[in-house]
Amino acid sequence: MMSRLFRAYCALVLRHPLFWLLVVALVCGTAAWQARHFKLDASAESLTLENDRALEYYRQIAKQYGGSDFLVITYTPKDRPLFQRDTLENLEKLQDQLKGVDQVASVYTLLDVPLLFSPKVEFTDLSSGYRTLLDNNVDLDLAKREFTEENPLYEDLLVSDDGRTTAMLVTFQRDEHFFELLNRRNALRDKQRQGELSDAEAAELEQVTARFSDYNSEVQARTTQRIETIRGIMDGYRDQAQLFLGGVPMIASDMIGFIQSDLEFFGLGVLIFLIITLFLIFRRPRWVVVPLMCCAVTALVVTGWLGFMDWKVTVISSNYLSLLLIITMSITIHLTVRYRELHQENPDATQAWLLRETAAHMMRPSVYMILTTMVGFSSLVISDIRPVIDFGWMMTLGLGVALVTCFLVFPALLARLSPGQPPQGRDFTRRVTLGFAGVTERHRATLLVLTLVGMALALWGMTRLTVENRFIDYFQKDTEIYQGMLQIDRKLGGTTPLDIVIDAPPRPAASAASGDSSSASSDDTGADQQAGADGFDTVEADPFGATGGDAGKTGGDGFGAVEQDPFAAGGGDDFGGGEDPFASNGSGQTAKQAADAGPDLQGAYWYTPQRLEQIIEIEKYLKSLPETGKVLSIATTYEVAKKINGGPLSYVQLMLLASFIPDDLRGQLVRPYLSDDGRQIRISVRVVDSYPGLNRNDLLDKINNDLVSKFDLQPEQVHLTGALVLYNNMLQSLFDSQIKTLGYVFVAIMVMLLLLFRSLPVALISMVPSLVSAATVLGLMGWLGLPLDLMTITITAITIGIAVDDTIHYVHRYHEEWPRDGDYVATMRRCHGSIGKAMYYTSLVIIAGFSILAISNFNPTVYFGLLTSLAMLIALLSNLTLLPALLITVKPKLRAAREAA
Repeated sequence: MMSRLFRAYCALVLRHPLFWLLVVALVCGTAAWQARHFKLDASAESLTLENDRALEYYRQIAKQYGGSDFLVITYTPKDRPLFQRDTLENLEKLQDQLKGVDQVASVYTLLDVPLLFSPKVEFTDLSSGYRTLLDNNVDLDLAKREFTEENPLYEDLLVSDDGRTTAMLVTFQRDEHFFELLNRRNALRDKQRQGELSDAEAAELEQVTARFSDYNSEVQARTTQRIETIRGIMDGYRDQAQLFLGGVPMIASDMIGFIQSDLEFFGLGVLIFLIITLFLIFRRPRWVVVPLMCCAVTALVVTGWLGFMDWKVTVISSNYLSLLLIITMSITIHLTVRYRELHQENPDATQAWLLRETAAHMMRPSVYMILTTMVGFSSLVISDIRPVIDFGWMMTLGLGVALVTCFLVFPALLARLSPGQPPQGRDFTRRVTLGFAGVTERHRATLLVLTLVGMALALWGMTRLTVENRFIDYFQKDTEIYQGMLQIDRKLGGTTPLDIVIDAPPRPAASAASGDSSSASSDDTGADQQAGADGFDTVEADPFGATGGDAGKTGGDGFGAVEQDPFAAGGGDDFGGGEDPFASNGSGQTAKQAADAGPDLQGAYWYTPQRLEQIIEIEKYLKSLPETGKVLSIATTYEVAKKINGGPLSYVQLMLLASFIPDDLRGQLVRPYLSDDGRQIRISVRVVDSYPGLNRNDLLDKINNDLVSKFDLQPEQVHLTGALVLYNNMLQSLFDSQIKTLGYVFVAIMVMLLLLFRSLPVALISMVPSLVSAATVLGLMGWLGLPLDLMTITITAITIGIAVDDTIHYVHRYHEEWPRDGDYVATMRRCHGSIGKAMYYTSLVIIAGFSILAISNFNPTVYFGLLTSLAMLIALLSNLTLLPALLITVKPKLRAAREAA
């Protein structure tokens, strides 16, 4: 088959170089036009599992209670107290400017919240309004104490413990059109997975997917612009205070900036490096221009294809350009070195003969080299992580383009040029590679023993691999993301959100069928709500039902026995002041009218004194965990109410409290934590991402198990969600992906090598250098404690796929040289002096190219570059020492390369 392919190549390509140059030019023009559709993506979907059901639940909870589409600005005044009038005025000016930014729904600060303990207010005061820090007569010393000591709602959330730093919450308007497109696309995808998609729905899915992709790019662009506007506003206050910006939208926006920087800087950096390297190696302009033209065509065609197919580049695939340049250069260097060898051996040969013989010797190993590398990258598509899947497809396609480009552009550009003079002078590289041959010949046994010891240590290190890492460690310490996260972690209660949603037990069938609210309440609360058990004084009767006579008369006011009713006329009002809560609040609305406008929490499962005390105990447990920071729930609001009341509230007081507080306060204190029917609570936990030794999976398992075992909850009642859960799900899938990837790559490449060399011993020997390099890197990561992440998870597949390239070239040349004398050692020397040079050059290019990634602002990219460079170095050393040592030791049966074809 390969011989037929080569004859067709000679007839179609080598004889018509100008035609193919024209074709390549037309393809490049089309690709350049399509490249204008090239897009980047740093959305939440790019960091989550494919089809993760936890993401759907997270979106439902976010819609009900409020999501994470907000920014956090930390504000620390310089050389002045925070609780000082001029500081608060500056803060108010900053707040007003931020409110004017497009699509900003609100800017929530310490200036907006009610002062409840400065001094302590009465409940009845809340119905007629409340004071804030903006009021002139506020005692700022008392206010500082409230924000740092007295009010559990505010401390460590709005103001740091030391009273010097405050947080501003900038919330964006919910984009309903975005979620409409998203939900419709996901619904159609679900039907597609279930095989229930009709032809019309399939067409709609394609349309909705395209519309969502375009709109998502628009949303990201607008968000980036808003964030730049916000940063510009912040810059106007940096002379007065130290400010940091945080939040998911900012991280996504900066991630896009990192992607753009990596694409531009690394692409340019690799290009400059390649120019210098090629000139130093070959010392002739043509051997700089021709390889660079091959690289440029490959990069342009693949980028145009990505734009045409609307494949967005994420932080994971941002290295595609560097990888394509490096791999394309590897192919052209092999072609160039072989061409120069043939020219040196045949100085009078024509250009046509040199090009034909170069292709004849290099086509078979190059095709198999690219195929094995494609196998390595294509293994990534079996991952469950969308950006990893896309990266695998991008590189698989790009490698095919690189192979075709090199075998079209390389001969087409050289065809009209004369061969010139063959290379002259001393060959330093040949002396280096022959030095490795000498080491292998003299110390073969030692080399094999050291390899076995090294592999044992590597395997031991691999058992220490983890996927746990801190998100903050992804970024350099001088970036705003890192500094902002650290500031929020240390002073304002933690960065990573975790929501704990707890449902009420299912209603018994009889209760669900009944329309009697008192029956529902009784069924929900069970035997623990018998008379006097939880503050429901005389609950045999509905506490909101009249017990006889007119409401308000002695013994029949609808709130239970008069002796226990704190709101009875002439009774001791626990709210103080003796004011009638049903009196007019001064704005024409009575508390009774406010109650009528409030939520109906009769029969609410969680909104009872006893159950709120249970939630307080859960809060205390969560706060006791070293990984957690601020914890908020409806119980936090209840604790504030208890402090104001001077003790626990009765059921009646609790019901009235929920009804008559103003709606804006209800939106701050109740709605984010309690469902409208009172049968579901949300506990908001902030996890300290900078906590040393943070293990997300263990933390989530511990919380889930302890809530069930220690607080008498059923497993089906407890749901953990939020960004922490989604990211943990992705991390936990990495181990599974790694195992599947390794198995797929090993089997697929083994089959390729068997087809190429037609010998099982040779195929097994050829796998060794790649496996040694991959195992060494993974083992080193285990020993150093470097966790697997979205970037490093791809190293193994890439390492095996690329490292086997040089192995294929070397063993293929070994097959060619061995028939000369049948001497394995002499064959090794000849291979080291010829193909060994090309391996040396290409490996150095790859190593240096990947090393450039070490200057990225995104630490996973840094680790990816350095570790892959190390893997390539080990692969080069293994191919020049271990591989020939195994061939000499095993002495497998070899056939001439052309016979094998």
